[in-house]
Amino acid sequence: MLVVVGIVAIMMGVSYPSISASVDSVRLATAADSTAAFLNSALNRAEQRHQVLELTIAKKQNQIALRSADPTFLRKLEFPKGIRIGEVLPTIFAGEEEARVFYLIPGGAAPRVGVQLVNHRGAKRTVRVDPITGAPEVLRE
Repeated sequence: MLVVVGIVAIMMGVSYPSISASVDSVRLATAADSTAAFLNSALNRAEQRHQVLELTIAKKQNQIALRSADPTFLRKLEFPKGIRIGEVLPTIFAGEEEARVFYLIPGGAAPRVGVQLVNHRGAKRTVRVDPITGAPEVLRE
């Protein structure tokens, strides 16, 4: 019985890092997909409701917020534990910590906006809005 428990403990010790890494990878992919869906719904809402929307990306608070002139409409996207906003694109200057604001104007071109998400292992995914098609896309790095 002791030998079996020892073998199981060794197998768990060997496999734990790979399981942990795969969970972190899934968490990062889910956060990137959620960000793309959030940006897509924001662009669609601006077009369908003919409203100017304010998209705020706050690196310090680690969240993305969407507001309209209607005081009852406020949407926030917060990221799971271990996922943070690494960079807001396009970069204005290095090390910026202030919240960046983008305006989504109905009938206008989609803003060139992107968010780089980073997990605690250093893996990165970039979600950006293609200004030509107006569709968000997820890029692996």
